[in-house]
Amino acid sequence: MNKVGLISLGCAKNLVNSEQMLYLLREAGYEISGDTDGADAVVVNTCGFIESAKMEAIETILALGRAKKDGRIKRIIVAGCLSERYKDEMLEELPEIDALVGVGSYQDIVAAVRTALGGKLYTKFGDNSIPDPEVDRVITTSSVWAYLKIAEGCDNRCAYCVIPDIRGRFRSRPLENILREAEELVSRGIRELIIVAQDTTRYGLDLYGERRLAELLEKLCGIKDLKWIRLHYLYPDEISDMLIDVIAKNDKILKYLDIPIQHINGGILQRMCRRGTGADIRALFKKLRDRLPGVVLRTSLITGLPGEGEPEFKELFDFLKDAKIERAGVFPYSPEEGTKAAVMEYPDSETACARAEAIMALQSGILDSFSKSRIGSVTPVLVEGFDGTYYYGRSYAESPEIDGLVYFSGDNVKMNDFNLVRINDTLDGEPLGVLVEE
Repeated sequence: MNKVGLISLGCAKNLVNSEQMLYLLREAGYEISGDTDGADAVVVNTCGFIESAKMEAIETILALGRAKKDGRIKRIIVAGCLSERYKDEMLEELPEIDALVGVGSYQDIVAAVRTALGGKLYTKFGDNSIPDPEVDRVITTSSVWAYLKIAEGCDNRCAYCVIPDIRGRFRSRPLENILREAEELVSRGIRELIIVAQDTTRYGLDLYGERRLAELLEKLCGIKDLKWIRLHYLYPDEISDMLIDVIAKNDKILKYLDIPIQHINGGILQRMCRRGTGADIRALFKKLRDRLPGVVLRTSLITGLPGEGEPEFKELFDFLKDAKIERAGVFPYSPEEGTKAAVMEYPDSETACARAEAIMALQSGILDSFSKSRIGSVTPVLVEGFDGTYYYGRSYAESPEIDGLVYFSGDNVKMNDFNLVRINDTLDGEPLGVLVEE
């Protein structure tokens, strides 16, 4: 039995594809592992979205190339976004690669591994806009939570972004297929599903002619043993009153919303081909605070976008200071070849990085205040481990892998299950509490 290791880079959507490839390889009889040493083949599922992600992927491939030269692995198979974006350059510049697979050919991973192990070069780049293949997965995240991808690709065409070119047009999965997968995951013990797509609010528009995220959520809430549904990647101008109503009335849908806004200045939003205005975003966030008491908001921001001078940056900074968004990912702008924004005038990288650091410092203070505001509250925590001193897990306010954790002490803790925790302090900015005996 040949051993195949897999390294998954990039976003949650990419990880779902990695899990599908692991399933196909396992079904084909390969021994699959997260450990690459001693592997007959290593699959790297790459990200190619921004410069830092590209560099991480290239450095990973080069490190595997050295392991191959040393005899610690035999073959290297590269899949995913970097492959798709640079299909014509990858083999020439990285000759250590034995197979190259695009984002439209994840389902061909077995053929790629088999051919590479046979000593022949393999390349496959299928249509990146065909319906996503319905393939089972080997869940790698946790025994209690998993991502649920409801669509692939993107039609938004933001001026700074290459995702539509890499991942293809937006295409929703059929609702019944999503529900079938959700029920299967829950039957395996999954209690939290994190809904992901490049734009979850667009779900259904291409397939049914109307947005059907609200309907999908209501049906997911009907799955008996599913306890938490967490929403990521909601496009701000598509969050309807109907969707807010569904979130408000269903306790299973966590009052935690990931809404990437990128900026608040109207001119920059328009230049970047983002729909809606800064005023629209402000009004939306106020509506969400009013209608969803206790809601935790997460967003993504880019500093140094084309057109961002000091006044535009100050507007963003002041907005964040007032809005007190609890969670934020902040990235300095990097021009991506092939995008509209790359040919526009933009602040230098040093300025963009300095502005990102200023935003991160502001957000750190906002997060500290939020953590302190929770002292005295009691919250369900999905417990996932013990560090030798404290048990740890996540409440509704922490999404896995991007937010922090809740730490607590107590006896008779139920591992990989929900426990009530009273928060009475903070630990390095994270909530610290004690188990509430039920």
